[in-house]
Amino acid sequence: MIPLLRAVNWLLGYDARVTATLQLSELTAVSPIDGRYAAQLSALRPICSEYGLLRYRVQVELRWMIHLAEEGVLPELVALDSGLQSRLRRIADGFDLDAASRIKQIETTTNHDVKAVEYYLREELARQKVPASISEYVHFACTSEDINNLAYALMLSEARAAVVLPGLQSIITALADMAHRYAAVPMLSRTHGQPATPTTLGKELATVAARLKTQRSDLEQVSVLGKFNGAVGNYNAHYAAAPEIDWPGVTDRFIVALGLQANTYTTQIEPHDWISAYSHALMRCNSILLDFARDIWGYVSLGYFKQNAAESETGSSTMPHKVNPIDFENAEGNIGIAQALLAHFAEKLPVSRWQRDLSDSTVLRNVGVALAHSTVAHVAISRGLAKLAADEEAMHADLSERWELLAEPIQTVMRRHGLSGGYEELKTLTRGKAVDRNMIHRFIDGLALPDDAKKRLLALEPANYLGNAVEAAKDITDD
Repeated sequence: MIPLLRAVNWLLGYDARVTATLQLSELTAVSPIDGRYAAQLSALRPICSEYGLLRYRVQVELRWMIHLAEEGVLPELVALDSGLQSRLRRIADGFDLDAASRIKQIETTTNHDVKAVEYYLREELARQKVPASISEYVHFACTSEDINNLAYALMLSEARAAVVLPGLQSIITALADMAHRYAAVPMLSRTHGQPATPTTLGKELATVAARLKTQRSDLEQVSVLGKFNGAVGNYNAHYAAAPEIDWPGVTDRFIVALGLQANTYTTQIEPHDWISAYSHALMRCNSILLDFARDIWGYVSLGYFKQNAAESETGSSTMPHKVNPIDFENAEGNIGIAQALLAHFAEKLPVSRWQRDLSDSTVLRNVGVALAHSTVAHVAISRGLAKLAADEEAMHADLSERWELLAEPIQTVMRRHGLSGGYEELKTLTRGKAVDRNMIHRFIDGLALPDDAKKRLLALEPANYLGNAVEAAKDITDD
């Protein structure tokens, strides 16, 4: 035990020494989200940070007071006229880091984050010379969760609109552009990792774009819900203070005015089912991109793509020739982290003991982390796509020698014209064997087919046996 205690004491002393010399920065941040990748997340930081959460809480508190005044349901708030309302809006609109720091300072005394917001607002209203009788309506009939659930709803809604959806759209646009550019570039397919019916590079890119469009739309359409019905969802305090008022109507209109959808049936907390749907929708988008990143990695390995090499970059510390597909590897790793967090949100957040427990609080504080890792992955894929150029010669060389691929159309035409046993004959001719043009043409020449059918088969090559791949690739849009 003595050596262990010494080790613990040494570590504690080491921590104190290091803490005294290291200030929080991108270099000292524990998470790469706030360190290595911080520059990529500037748009997300004011939304999903502690500062962002406090900003949304302040907005909800002040807009609730304004809403009560506009509804005219409480005579005491008649004095909150348009001039005073403008002062309240200025407090919300002018919220900055100094304001956030003041709230955190108050929280050291209250040990309650939402109560600290309330006390901060009382200070600010006094500074703005708002009458004390009106200041009493800060946090009127609210439980902390009324403020928090709407703050997180606004956070996730804004993050989706400002960062996540545009990031996904940029990938869809890039994929659609590449699909059009490479619409007619033949490519060997690989099912089970083995040579299969030809496609075009453009059509494969169009397929990813189409999948991503569908799931992005699903994410965009997830309704963001909120509740504002008090300590256990029954408006108990509201009716105790003013039983004559239609509180469900008042609060529903407030939630809708925030751009959210009201959830009538809740406990103390909004049940978070919509966050589960939001998480699952983003997971599906990420799964498509994970699948795509791995496929592109493979195509780079096969030589189907060349990567534009930046003169100043190094691919390997020991192998000077290397140009590695690092963007797609980075995306794969970050998607893995994002998916783990999103899956936990989806499974954990809708589960709460009785009318509430606090286990959702610390989990919700990490929603920005999942969005950040998703965003880093999306940026990496966009960056990687911009570096790619198809090596059409390499693809043609790989495909041109695969005459066995024409076994499929030949046996299908034989069936169409009533020739039995075609599949079995071609299996004997081609399966596991090297096949060339002459072997295929001799087989076709020996078939009792109509001249036009035989002519079409003899005109086939691996590179033009493409079905509607070219048209499908050209038809994809990014809207």
